[in-house]
Amino acid sequence: MSTLTTTLTPHRLDLAGHRRHHGVVPWVAYHGDDGRDRLIEAARAADLRGRGGGGFPTAVKLRAARARRSIVVANGCEGDPLSRKDTTLLALAPHLVLDGLQLAAHAIGAAEAVLCVHAGSPVLGSVAAALAERDDRVPVRVAEIPRRYVASEESALVHYLTSGDARPLGKQPRPAERGVRGRPTLVDNVDTLAQLALVVLLGPHHYRAARTDLVTVTGAVRRPGVVSVRPGASLAEMLAAAGGETEPVPAVLAGGYGGTWTSELRGGPPPGIAAVHALPASACGLGYTAKVLAFLAAESARQCGPCMFGLPAIAADFAELVRGGDATGRLARRIPLLSGRGACAHPDGAARLAASALRTFAADVDAHLAGGRCRVPAGVA
Repeated sequence: MSTLTTTLTPHRLDLAGHRRHHGVVPWVAYHGDDGRDRLIEAARAADLRGRGGGGFPTAVKLRAARARRSIVVANGCEGDPLSRKDTTLLALAPHLVLDGLQLAAHAIGAAEAVLCVHAGSPVLGSVAAALAERDDRVPVRVAEIPRRYVASEESALVHYLTSGDARPLGKQPRPAERGVRGRPTLVDNVDTLAQLALVVLLGPHHYRAARTDLVTVTGAVRRPGVVSVRPGASLAEMLAAAGGETEPVPAVLAGGYGGTWTSELRGGPPPGIAAVHALPASACGLGYTAKVLAFLAAESARQCGPCMFGLPAIAADFAELVRGGDATGRLARRIPLLSGRGACAHPDGAARLAASALRTFAADVDAHLAGGRCRVPAGVA
């Protein structure tokens, strides 16, 4: 058996190949209610945490959702354009995800499991082929979610699976209390579920010693894509795992479109999704940020003020900065008004991105204000 490092073979592992590579889940060791307790304890002993960006302890979520008639939802939508790790897992190692989904269902006593992917996702064929090879205890339904940035947010998934409306419901109640169709629901990222399977297949202590993390690295690197790194790897080590820089990198965007710009590569990434974008020296960080903010504004669910009005406003302010207009005063007033005020964390991520861009590219802001553009040739964003 092996760690996730060697899971991502160049082709999809069928069930027989998966079992040769990883082994078979020892279900007899987790039989009955005592077995559910042992399974949750294994997740705790392994210090398994969510891989969707929040990093919440998996054992705590399992205990919270454990109830009769509960539901487990695997989130494989991966709405952020900079992330590809979940898509890669479902394309190449779907059985590892499905093993984890069955284990989670057993741990909470669920009789229903749903695997969510975006409508028209290229992984649908891989998932369908994998499900056809299995005879699982809990049937798995595949749900195609609208291709919207906020549609893969936890409460949006619950709302869609209940009513067909993929808009976030807000922070309360939590899905473990009242989720899909009012039933206790565990929502976990597919990478988290794959890791749960590895905890069981390897044992929690060996898992902790051998664990690796999947990160999507894009931008000015020689081999952009999904890489496997040690826990706690620095941003510089992540770029090196992707073949190293193709040109000088003045800053990286860590955590996807709702993440943080930083020029300090020796430290680890801030909390958020496992995605790193290396900005090449030939690109304008303000211009890139302006385009991302315009995307985030367009992807709003348009159900609360910070998204409906705040996001378009700061996107317009950044576009003005790129043109050489002084929007710094408006941004200083507007950005703090976004955080913690929306029905979901969408405006928080945009505010975090905008604020970090103003800090990291302060010299470029001054250059744009002085001459309409920074050191980057005109037309290059």
